[in-house]
Amino acid sequence: QVTINNITVTQVNVKSAESNIRDVDFASESANFSKYNILAQSGSYAMSQANAVQQNVLKLLQ
Repeated sequence: QVTINNITVTQVNVKSAESNIRDVDFASESANFSKYNILAQSGSYAMSQANAVQQNVLKLLQ
């Protein structure tokens, strides 16, 4: 009986997950992905520029 209940719960969870996947608003999620990708790249660029400035200051002080 326990095994049957576990399998039933698993089936319900899989169906729920499948429904959530199918219901995704792909346009909205694509826009969010692009937004956060651009933000991550901007952050990386800002950090590289800050490091470059720091290196230039150190060179000037030597």
